[in-house]
Formats: sequence, C-alpha cells, structure tokens
Amino acid sequence: QVQLVESGGGLVQAGGSLRLSCAASGRTFSGYAMGWFRQAPGKEREFVVAIDWSGGSIYYGDSVKGRFTISRDNAKNTVYLQMNSLKPEDTAVYYCAARAFAVVMTRPRDYKYWGQGTQVTVSS
Repeated sequence: QVQLVESGGGLVQAGGSLRLSCAASGRTFSGYAMGWFRQAPGKEREFVVAIDWSGGSIYYGDSVKGRFTISRDNAKNTVYLQMNSLKPEDTAVYYCAARAFAVVMTRPRDYKYWGQGTQVTVSS
C-alpha cells in the first residue's frame, strides 16, 4: 500500500508559477513510476506528466510541454511538479498517482494509488 499526499496548490495569476509536491509513504517509493493528472469541473481526468523510477524517462502531455517540469527525489519519497507560465486553462484539481511498475504510463487506469488532489486556480 502506498499513501500519497499532494501539497502546493493555490491561486495564482496567469503567467505565474506554482510548485506542487507529492509525498509518498508506505512501500518502496523508488520502484514506482509516478504521474500527475488533473481534472477540471465537468471534464475527464487528463494526463499531465509521468516519470519512471529513476527519473531517466519522462513523458509530458502536449498541453504542458515546455511549461511544466517533473522531478523526483527518491531519498525523500517525493515527486515535484514545477508549473511555470500558468494559464487559466490549467485550472483544475491536480492529482498525484503511483503505479507499482517502473515504466511510465499515461492512462489513469494504469495507476493504482492516488492522492486526494490539490486545487490549482489560475486567474486571468
């Protein structure tokens, strides 16, 4: 069992930045691929970015390429999402997810463990 807790969400103006954190506890974090997803009201959960166990393989969703950066610190059992040049359309609840395999995947159903989510609101 893995428990995930996100933090760092909030309200920011367009063009601003936020850094989300996802702290993991439970089983061995380093062997898990991690992902960030987001869900806006009335929309399906959307893939944002994922990182493999080592940090050597990263895949970004098209809507965040060049603006968001994922990283992980296995010693601290934490994955980060640095979000720059935020746009109003980035407004959503952001979820951290973990899968008990090392390989990056982009579908929500490929992830077994989920955090409770953190709200990000970007004002225009």
